[in-house]
Amino acid sequence: MPGCELCQNDGGTVLWKSTACRVVDVADPDYPGFCRVIWNDHVKEMTDLSAPQRRYLMDVVFGVEGAVREVCNPHKVNVASLGNVTPHLHWHVIPRRCDDRNFPEPIWGAVRRPEARAKPVDNDQLIAALETFLAGVEEAS
Repeated sequence: MPGCELCQNDGGTVLWKSTACRVVDVADPDYPGFCRVIWNDHVKEMTDLSAPQRRYLMDVVFGVEGAVREVCNPHKVNVASLGNVTPHLHWHVIPRRCDDRNFPEPIWGAVRRPEARAKPVDNDQLIAALETFLAGVEEAS
């Protein structure tokens, strides 16, 4: 779709992909391990997908959550689908630490600890975990 950022660009460094969707590293230094699961075709809402496509996408989102938990060992994982600014179906999978910049607020909220510094995540470890967690996910036709 012309003018859609996620149709025109990957949306981050691609860590894993299928014909239907991709997982990208958001590369936010304050939230290492922050991934986005992006549906490849331009659709706005989950209900634009067929039931098998929705199940497949959620299996990928949950697989990404599992990989992020394994590699990042966060206190909590936030999973969100907003799309208000970029109305292209995508999910945010965000590892949270009790001492991160915004905790317990959403990462888009007020900064509580501007001095907080996060430890980087090794993308090779994250890619390996994604391959493990997503190995059994069957793509919808």
